[in-house]
Amino acid sequence: MPELPEVHALVTDLDSRLGGRIIASLDIVSFAALKTFDPQPSALTAATIDGVSRQGKFLDITCSTAAAGVLHVIIHLARAGWIRWRDGPPLAPSRLGGGPLAARLVLDDGSGLDITEAGSKKSLALYVVTDPALVPGIARLGPDPLQPQFTEEVFAAILARSGRAQVKGVLRNQSNIAGIGNAYSDEILHTAKMSPFKPAAMTADETARLYAAVQSTLRGAISRSGGLTASQLKREKKSGLQVHGRTGEACPVCGDIIREVIFADSTLQYCPTCQTAGKRLADRVLSRLLK
Repeated sequence: MPELPEVHALVTDLDSRLGGRIIASLDIVSFAALKTFDPQPSALTAATIDGVSRQGKFLDITCSTAAAGVLHVIIHLARAGWIRWRDGPPLAPSRLGGGPLAARLVLDDGSGLDITEAGSKKSLALYVVTDPALVPGIARLGPDPLQPQFTEEVFAAILARSGRAQVKGVLRNQSNIAGIGNAYSDEILHTAKMSPFKPAAMTADETARLYAAVQSTLRGAISRSGGLTASQLKREKKSGLQVHGRTGEACPVCGDIIREVIFADSTLQYCPTCQTAGKRLADRVLSRLLK
């Protein structure tokens, strides 16, 4: 799933490609992907793209139209979605609604974006709105961890009100903090040397350590992805991860074997030596430290 660093890099890449360009059409191939009905995608015909920005893990393509004023194309790539830049005119999809193609943004010279989603579980979402706040997921977003107003005090308040909730879930909750998902919450907790199941309410020293890990992990990932195109980002993300997706490999910090916990619809990875005082986490739903 693309998380804050990848979406940040996508914004940089797409803004340089799309800014000032004219839209020929927004073609919806998988109708389940479009979550709004007014304005219609046809309202974007001949619109000028003002720029591309980010709202948490949402992409926001801002457009100016003669008839409808300012419109926003909001894209949430979900678990298996991606965006591919196309230099030339698109080929017709093999069948309507079939395959990975969900939508196409076609520019006036035929180039543009293919918005795709792999797999059979379709969660990618696309919205055409007059205001990003009309998208429910954006309206619920917590503070952005890269903004100046996301101070250690703000972070401490989020942890304190979360009480005994497990810290990994608190980091992933988009209403708490915008943009952190499964992969980077694993990386943050490894950097902070904390168990994913540690209660969120913690000491001031622990809070400071976790806050520093949030900042260094996200900003480090952004720095590594700077200047990369959309086609290069997945490879870079995987290569930069220390524990997530590396079950059975040696921890790059201590050399212990990276372990995982499997849930109903996701997994997490951690280092026992670095994070849980050498203890293995029980590999079952609602895991707890083995006694």
